Amino acid sequence: MDGNKEIITGSDFKRMIAGAYSAFLLEYENINSLDGTSLADLVCPGTNMLRTMAAAAMSIRNSNNDGIGAIACSVSNCAILGARGNSGVLLAQIFRGIAKGLAGKYDVDSSVLGKAFQYGILYAQRTSDEDTERSIIITAKAVAKGAHGAVRNNRPISEILAAAIDAGTQALKEFEAKAGCVDAGAKALMVLLEGCQSGLDGNFVSPALIFSSGTKTSHTVPEPINDIVYPYCVQMTIYNCKAAVENMKKALAKYGKMIVVEKKMHDVRIHLHVERPGVIVEKITGWGNSYDIRVDNMAEYHKPLVLGRPLSKLSVLAVAENDADAIKLQHCGALVLMVDREKGLAVGNFINTVHSDIAEKYILLPNNANMNLVMRQTKCLLGKRVEIIYSSSFMEQMAAVKAYNADITLEDNVRKMENALVKFRAEK
Repeated sequence: MDGNKEIITGSDFKRMIAGAYSAFLLEYENINSLDGTSLADLVCPGTNMLRTMAAAAMSIRNSNNDGIGAIACSVSNCAILGARGNSGVLLAQIFRGIAKGLAGKYDVDSSVLGKAFQYGILYAQRTSDEDTERSIIITAKAVAKGAHGAVRNNRPISEILAAAIDAGTQALKEFEAKAGCVDAGAKALMVLLEGCQSGLDGNFVSPALIFSSGTKTSHTVPEPINDIVYPYCVQMTIYNCKAAVENMKKALAKYGKMIVVEKKMHDVRIHLHVERPGVIVEKITGWGNSYDIRVDNMAEYHKPLVLGRPLSKLSVLAVAENDADAIKLQHCGALVLMVDREKGLAVGNFINTVHSDIAEKYILLPNNANMNLVMRQTKCLLGKRVEIIYSSSFMEQMAAVKAYNADITLEDNVRKMENALVKFRAEK
């Protein structure tokens, strides 16, 4: 690499992520108070972004990776699976684009990192494919345009970020003058950029200090430990296994979630979700003579293996926010994921449920439009194993699920349920 160019290392990138998380800790309540209509997150868009950012930040807390590409990949994977709400999915896609731009790199110059941020904006734009562009995308385009000259001229990354922030600030002012309010999505993008800049400079408040400062009064700050993501699905067979199943479960519980250990004769099949697959490969040494190992990155498109025999070929997986709704949905034959309306569900919650092999295929049935991008991201990662009925209330869920017939195909059920939903909306 040209010795005259500024070099950005993995450690620099880690500081940027820490700075961004710190910035969201300070600003998420302000974002919650702004107009979130453009994000279609009418409840707590700031909290959704904070918790998505927490999943990203927690991915590097014990990381031994030094390369910027590997670190960016970990951040992206965990942000994608930890994404909550439409706003969280858009934020995660920014990190996904950045990771694509840094893939395979150990360290980079400022121009490469600047272009990676532009990739991030492009990925977010592709995710939000509605007819009307969201303000976060409009602001992101202005940011990319404003930073283009600094990127092209290989200016230091601090100058690239400064140019991006100046352009974004101007776009934010123009939007505010036109709309008469500050938009939550556009503001959140600026928080991200300003946090990255502060992190790179080492000029940010430690999250530990924020937690102890007493500045948050409306409710408890979400604990980041609750947003740790396990992005790798590890499945293996150990032949002529020497270890006891219960001992294996206890050992594996320290490293992952969704643990299944099944013994068949002298062999054992294992399934679990982990942060770092290499740790598991090292742990199983000595349990048997040979191994058949498969590792899937659940933040990318993958086809989950069915370990055992599912209880059914097809199930409806509905979201409910109270016991009364859950009971009614269950009486109509649906599986239910419970959700606190303020806390939301992450993409990873749906991925984990599908990996539990309750059914071979699923129809996803959300209960509000705040989850539309979460649904779409889940579909992108699981492909034909899931389909989505975009219901936006409990009553719409009930109208759709009453048309469900477990004896017909996934495709026929989707048609019947969508027709029932159209009829319900027309009769309202």
